Amino acid sequence: MDYKDYYETMGLARDASPDAIKRAYRKLARKFHPDVSKEKGAEEKFKAMQEAYEVLKDPEKRAAYDRLGANWRAGQEFRPPPEWAREYESASGRPDTDDAGFSDFFSSLFGGGSHFDGAGARGRGRRGFSAPGQDHTAIVEISLDEAYRGSTRNIELSSPQPGPDGQVTAQARTLKVSIPPGVMAGQRIRLAGQGSRGFGGGKAGDLFLEISLQKHPHFTAEGRDIELKLPLAPWEAVFGATVAVPTLGGKVDMRIPKGARSGQRLRLKGRGLPGNPPGDQFVELKLVLPPADSPRAIDLYEQMQRDLVFNPRAEFG
Repeated sequence: MDYKDYYETMGLARDASPDAIKRAYRKLARKFHPDVSKEKGAEEKFKAMQEAYEVLKDPEKRAAYDRLGANWRAGQEFRPPPEWAREYESASGRPDTDDAGFSDFFSSLFGGGSHFDGAGARGRGRRGFSAPGQDHTAIVEISLDEAYRGSTRNIELSSPQPGPDGQVTAQARTLKVSIPPGVMAGQRIRLAGQGSRGFGGGKAGDLFLEISLQKHPHFTAEGRDIELKLPLAPWEAVFGATVAVPTLGGKVDMRIPKGARSGQRLRLKGRGLPGNPPGDQFVELKLVLPPADSPRAIDLYEQMQRDLVFNPRAEFG
């Protein structure tokens, strides 16, 4: 049989709140109820929606289903995981779920003696359901200076958490997080146990912080390497010079060779983001002409025009 994506059936995200699930159910029920709907295939859609709601409205069933969802996708051939039925069968051996009218997929999970009410299992001597909490990912935007030196940030998060009664609600929390030196864009920092709480004694999920770098006015990062465009005066390029070049760790002196060209790239080894090994800083030279904003400057430009034989487009023939 095929795996059924109950979230897709109800048009919901996988982190939908209980209230969002109820709203979606009421909306779809009005749309597809066979007594009022004129939609093609309304009865089949109504049954599919009822089946999805039966699972997603129940925190324990939903947790069990979500555990499968990490490994199954819609359209795949589904077989219950090994030991699934034996793990969740009730002590009495009688089905606790009335699965009449539901699909074989539903029945294979929750029919035939499956019981997912953890409190009921304890109260009646039945085995409770245990499931790990979900992992979550949050984007953390930091500056290049923070990526270079490391920093400590307070991260405010709103994440779904199951309460003592099993209901899932959005809870706000603040975490103090250490950003290590040398982190790169797209890198993920794992905070163990900071995801959603588990059910029935299951361990909590993890929180992954994905690093995003803010735009810098001068530097750009390529992995651990840093790129910088360095303006040069014409005489510095012609005669060579030693100029102060900014880096994330402070200014350093760099020798510009004689006859340097615009677009030429020079390397400052080890001046990128920290690491093992550290990145480099690549400096692209950019010739900048002085402005003709004074009589003296205009005279010099006129003199060059008269005395120099120079065609900047000679390469075009």
